[in-house]
Amino acid sequence: MPDPDSHNSEAPSVIRVAIVEDQPEVREALALIINGADGYECVGSYGTMALALAQWPELSAAEPGALPNVVLIDIGLSGSEGIRRLNERYPQMSLLALADFDDDARILEALCAGVSGYLLKTTPPQRLLESLRDVVSGGAPMSPEVARRVVNLLRSLHQPAQAQAQNGYGLTPHEKRVLKLLVEGHNYKTAAAELGISLNTVSFYVHRIYGKLKVHSKSEAVAKALRNNLV
Repeated sequence: MPDPDSHNSEAPSVIRVAIVEDQPEVREALALIINGADGYECVGSYGTMALALAQWPELSAAEPGALPNVVLIDIGLSGSEGIRRLNERYPQMSLLALADFDDDARILEALCAGVSGYLLKTTPPQRLLESLRDVVSGGAPMSPEVARRVVNLLRSLHQPAQAQAQNGYGLTPHEKRVLKLLVEGHNYKTAAAELGISLNTVSFYVHRIYGKLKVHSKSEAVAKALRNNLV
């Protein structure tokens, strides 16, 4: 996650916002909300992360200080790799995830990749604007549904071992599905194909499974799953 000291503690008088979202109607709606509010300006709207990364160097060269203060990123479009690239090239920018879903793995993947906040696309306009200012000031705004999931995930990581065994080690339904495929002999590639997800997402789930089961290999995970009737 980005260093909170890398961003200003106080938001600028006018917050420059860029949008990375593949749906034109969503981009237009977000731009209208941002440009229609005092103290906010939409300085770029892009259908892909590649477009944003290609145009910003020219924008910066032509007008220093014109780069956005905060980027609203569609997680479904950009993914964790796009977030990491953006954070590496422009660490001074605040990154705010915008998503249709509040899935545990997606939330953690985005936070670990470098976003400072996570909002659902159902967030009301006023709350969206407040979150933009909050994240630029060093905050970490989250939709209530997302915040609850993060709290529950943190709690699950600190449960006593016996309690973890009794409740299935806190494995989520997605993690149990991946673990079941491992038990059945699948590798990452075939598990990804079976579930219709990326290899990176399977790897993320397996890493989480290993952590919860306190194991270090597929064979250990499979043995523990069978011993404790986890799948």
